[in-house]
Amino acid sequence: MPVRSLNSAVFKWPDRETVLTAARAWAGALRARDPLVARVGCIGSYARGDWGVGSDLDVVVILSRTELSSRERYFRYYPDGLPVPADLWVYAQAEWDQLAADSPQLASRLRTEMLDLA
Repeated sequence: MPVRSLNSAVFKWPDRETVLTAARAWAGALRARDPLVARVGCIGSYARGDWGVGSDLDVVVILSRTELSSRERYFRYYPDGLPVPADLWVYAQAEWDQLAADSPQLASRLRTEMLDLA
């Protein structure tokens, strides 16, 4: 997590490569232990490269299938141990595929922007 530099009001925020390296390690371990995980990626400022102090990591996990509720997915797949806070979206593959019909602009943005982590 970000740390305050001594008694200063200045925060030192982890750089992009530090965050992405940690995210890739987490995502690789997640895919190794959970066969339902089809894809893990990130979107947003870290994917685009325009992150800054205070940016969180926006993580997308796509499962081949799931019976879990949204809440259960969040707690099961939340990326603990990253150097910055994370926002998490977990989709079943069918939900991910349906996104293009339900919200074409969002689906297009996500597909264009997503940086694969594992």
